[in-house]
Amino acid sequence: MDYRVVLLILLSHVTSAFEVPLDPKVLEGLPQPPTITLQSPKDYIFDPREHIIIHCEAKGNPQPSFRWARNGTDFDVKSDSKIVMNPGSGTLDIDIIGGKAEAYEGTYQCTAENEHGKALTNKIVIRQSRSPLWPKERNEAMVRQKGAPLVLRCQPPAGLPPPVIFWMDNNFQRLQLDERVSQALNGDLYFSNVLPEDARDDYICYARFPHTQTIQQKQPISVVVLDNNPQGERRPRILLPSEPTSTKMVLKGVLLQLECIAEGLPTPDVSWQKVGGELPNNRMALHNFGKILQISDVSESDAGDYRCTAKNKLGLVHHVIKVAVKAAPFWISAPKNLILAPNETGILTCRVNGSPKPKISWFVNGVPIENAAADRSRKVDEDTVIISNVQIGSSAVYQCNASNEFGYVMANAFVSVLAEPPKMLTPPNQVYQVITNRPAFLDCSSFGSPIPTISWFKDGRISIENGDQYVIHENGTLEIMVAQVLNTGKYTCVATNNLGMRENSVNLEVKEPTRILEQPKYKVVQRGMSARFDCKVKHDKSLIPIMTWLKDRGELPDDERFEVDSDSLTIKNVVEGDEGTYTCMMKTSLDQDSASAVLTVVGKPDPPTDLELTDQAERSVQLTWTPGDENNSPILSFLVQYEDSLHHKGLWVNLTEVDGSKTTTQLELSPYVYYSFRVLARNNVGYSEPSNPSSQYRTNPAAPDENPSNVQGVGTKPDNMVISWMPLTGYQANGPGLKYKVHWKRRDMDESWSSQNVVDKSQLVVDGTPTYVPYEIKVQALNDYGNGPDPEIAIGYSGEDVPLSAPEKVQVRVQDGTLAEVHWKPVNASSVRGQLQGYKVTYQKLRGLLGGEEEGQQREKVIVFSGDQSHGQIPDLQPFSIYRLSIKVLNNKGEGPSSSNQTFETPEGVPGPPSFLNVISPGLDSLSLEWGPPVNNNGRLTGYTLRYQPVNQSAEQGFVHELNFFANETATTLDHLNTSMLYKFYLSARTIKGSGPTITEEAFTAMDTARIQPNIETGKAPTVGPAFGAVNASLAEEGVMISWEYFGHHKNVAVQYTLENSKEDWTKEWVNGTHSHMIKGLKPGMSYKVRVVATDEAERMHSSKEVPVTVPAVPNRQVDIATQGWFIGLMCAIALLILVLLIVCFIKRNKGGKYPVKEKEDAHQDPEIQPMKEDDGTFGEYSDMEDHKPLKGSRTPSNGTVRRDESDDSLVDYGEGGDGQFNEDGSFIGQYSGKKEKDTHEGNESSEAPSPVNAMNSFV
Repeated sequence: MDYRVVLLILLSHVTSAFEVPLDPKVLEGLPQPPTITLQSPKDYIFDPREHIIIHCEAKGNPQPSFRWARNGTDFDVKSDSKIVMNPGSGTLDIDIIGGKAEAYEGTYQCTAENEHGKALTNKIVIRQSRSPLWPKERNEAMVRQKGAPLVLRCQPPAGLPPPVIFWMDNNFQRLQLDERVSQALNGDLYFSNVLPEDARDDYICYARFPHTQTIQQKQPISVVVLDNNPQGERRPRILLPSEPTSTKMVLKGVLLQLECIAEGLPTPDVSWQKVGGELPNNRMALHNFGKILQISDVSESDAGDYRCTAKNKLGLVHHVIKVAVKAAPFWISAPKNLILAPNETGILTCRVNGSPKPKISWFVNGVPIENAAADRSRKVDEDTVIISNVQIGSSAVYQCNASNEFGYVMANAFVSVLAEPPKMLTPPNQVYQVITNRPAFLDCSSFGSPIPTISWFKDGRISIENGDQYVIHENGTLEIMVAQVLNTGKYTCVATNNLGMRENSVNLEVKEPTRILEQPKYKVVQRGMSARFDCKVKHDKSLIPIMTWLKDRGELPDDERFEVDSDSLTIKNVVEGDEGTYTCMMKTSLDQDSASAVLTVVGKPDPPTDLELTDQAERSVQLTWTPGDENNSPILSFLVQYEDSLHHKGLWVNLTEVDGSKTTTQLELSPYVYYSFRVLARNNVGYSEPSNPSSQYRTNPAAPDENPSNVQGVGTKPDNMVISWMPLTGYQANGPGLKYKVHWKRRDMDESWSSQNVVDKSQLVVDGTPTYVPYEIKVQALNDYGNGPDPEIAIGYSGEDVPLSAPEKVQVRVQDGTLAEVHWKPVNASSVRGQLQGYKVTYQKLRGLLGGEEEGQQREKVIVFSGDQSHGQIPDLQPFSIYRLSIKVLNNKGEGPSSSNQTFETPEGVPGPPSFLNVISPGLDSLSLEWGPPVNNNGRLTGYTLRYQPVNQSAEQGFVHELNFFANETATTLDHLNTSMLYKFYLSARTIKGSGPTITEEAFTAMDTARIQPNIETGKAPTVGPAFGAVNASLAEEGVMISWEYFGHHKNVAVQYTLENSKEDWTKEWVNGTHSHMIKGLKPGMSYKVRVVATDEAERMHSSKEVPVTVPAVPNRQVDIATQGWFIGLMCAIALLILVLLIVCFIKRNKGGKYPVKEKEDAHQDPEIQPMKEDDGTFGEYSDMEDHKPLKGSRTPSNGTVRRDESDDSLVDYGEGGDGQFNEDGSFIGQYSGKKEKDTHEGNESSEAPSPVNAMNSFV
């Protein structure tokens, strides 16, 4: 119990073991005990014609040395010149050629050692391959009665390894094996029952030895088969195994073979079952026609009873084979190398299994552990070794050997005691890329002793712990189970042990997944057409996608008909071989997506075959056929055609159509036809080619089944009638000697039938008939075999003649100026002498009632009223005119006599439109118009109505003015119009019936500038359309500013420009609704020409004059000083300063300061001057009048204007409108006016002080 407690305590301090890394940078200077890396198999059979190579290679630091033992004792390889040990390894190369190979047979074992321990290979048994000769023997002939069983023994010599057996004859032909003749696993040949053909004298058994590749043969065996007492049928009997019951032992993991060979007559069939269980179908196979059962990779579950059953019609027999499964030792968990830090504890486990249970033995550096030096830190518990509190220098290699009667397994595991700070094995700054929603694995491979502790940080500061999103594996790998875009960043792995710390950073990039947005779709395509599969894909922009198309999971055919685009596949001129599944696969370096669609190629069906005629009768036959390939489109119907080689050879006629689900039909036939049939199949693509014709089928003649159709009687002359009909075809004749019997008689008289036979014609002329009388007619078909059915009666008429009478009592009733109604009395039916077609009305305008038109000036017009009519309407007459009219009756022969002429008048109507309207002599505010009278006045013209209105640029219309003119007025001038305005005019003529249609015209008044003066030809209105004035161009910092004057009303206005002397097209920029536009982007130093254009409703372009523009090579950087902020601020300060000075001056003058003029006024006082009162609100100070009005009492020039060119400091008059004078000395004598205004500031100062505005202007 104490021992177990100690063991548990030790286990709680055990470290995990791992292999020493193979990274050369880590291995450099790192001590390591030997590790076997390559050794030969335990059982080594060599060919004496080749060298013996025994492998033994190991790694370690320092590099291990090697030594060998043979048959349990040390073996000095240097003492034998034929043995060479390869440099750097323990592999032996033994040259046995020409020597005694058997001398080197034995058991070999290699030891690899360095200062840290010893590692051993398995014990390798070396044996020489052998292919002994067949012993001399004399084989007796094998004599058997027919039907008896037979066994031919092979019994090959024992070889190493065992030979491969087969039977052949003298011609080296293998014997044919079957259910009756079979070869057993030991090579014997079994016959369940012999047949006469088995008799031969060259049954030879061959043995092939694999290693030496030699073949040995047995002496031929003769077989004689007698037939004098043949054995009869019998129940089966088991020949192999020969014992009543048998057992089979098999080792786990190898191939189990059970065989069961039986004899009997008839030859038995062999089957297998597992008693109380099922055969492992996934590992089971039957060979030798069911006589050998094989089970691969045998396990304990395969143990049990297997029953073989041989059965024929007379009975069955069983044999049970008991299978026991044993096992050589095999590993459950082999011991692993341990790397321990000082004072740590480690465990070596050696877990094996086998049957029987293996015995486990432990060794240290090749020495049994019980014989090794005592070590208190080491404890052994069966399959476990515990090493505790290890120290530097205690490294060693431990061997675990597990064996039973069927073999052994051995493994080396070293314990290396190291003290190493952490080292990073993962390269720094690696970039990991992963697709969104997939796991990401960030490696952190490290080495250290003690084993370092791994920590992870994101972006240098966020500590990552095991949780729902992250998993840190034992090897240091960080797993992000479902990566998202927010996981993108820098990750740092830190490895720490008690000797130090190391860190390494990697970067993670999370990419968008590749997805197929539009998948290819199922296609059904006709042969010869094109098929297109679309495949639109979304992928991460930073990844390079590769699009691949597959057909049936393989590459596309190397055919130029297959065209691959960036997102589609097109197959041109599709053929049947193109059918299949097409897959679009988009692959990046991280992921891929794919989608598939099926292409079905359809075509017209193949023609039917195997046409057969059955159930043949006088008027019917049954046709049967075999459908052809429908070519992926179901057959909808079959079309049956026939050829009549007697009457129309080479002409195929459609007979009937049959549903696509049927392959037979009953055909109704006609007499006297030589039939051949063919069939066409139809699907959605179309009709197939015709099938081959059937055999010919002839029907017997018979009397006609039908009479001619479309029987008619029509006269071509007044005294005849032509009887015609549609003749029967040869197919309808039903026999030879076809003719027609024609019958006729008058319908309106009681008389007998007249008849006549007609041959090879389809009409009969009957002469001497009255004019246009009805007849009853019938035509009957007959041939050499009889008459057709009774014919139907048709009605015909004899020939017509022109009518005899004219219509009477013709009357015309005028409805209005353009419509009249004519009435007449219909003629007697007998006078028509034919079929009444109608009445023909002929009318003609004779003249207008205004005069000036000659009679007969217009041609006659005709209107026909069909049928038996008595009235009709005559439209489209000319108002205020005289017409003449007559009527005739019509039949199929012609016209009858004309009625008497009738004359009628039409009343007045509204006139037609004026013939023209022109605008002439446009002025600034006037337009002159002239017009012509209507072509058709349609009455007495009473005058004209003129309406007009202005129209602006947006096509909006103004107030409508209306003027009326007499009939003799055809011109006028409109005054007081707007300048540069578009006007629209509407003119119509009038009669007493009202105004007629209107004609319109548009025109501009002249512009008030001389910039544009349209050239107006005399007698013509000015051109209606856009009008441009001046076009100006000015340079600005942003470009060139174009401004213009435009007087048109059209909205489609644009600025066009192009380089001077360039043939390039004009560049157009639309500027609708404005009169200026900035052109930007012109090239410095280049000259351009610019124009403004407008398009009217008729798509005509109107253009201004072209303006040249030169863009400076260096953009103009001058700045308008008046717009700068500092300048405006300075001016405001100066103005404020001047205002302050003025205020100071006003205050000073109020305190007594006087101007010289005031002094003179005081010296020459006028008695009329009224002294100023302090209480009337007036005073004599200066008033700043910014509008420069004269002061009260001042003198103005004689023209009533103030002169602006005089100085602001000159004297102004005191008087208001008086005649002031100057004295000779230049002093001013003013007359005061007694008139005062309440809001006028009067003063006695003689001059006007400068205002702030004037000061500013003077400064500038």
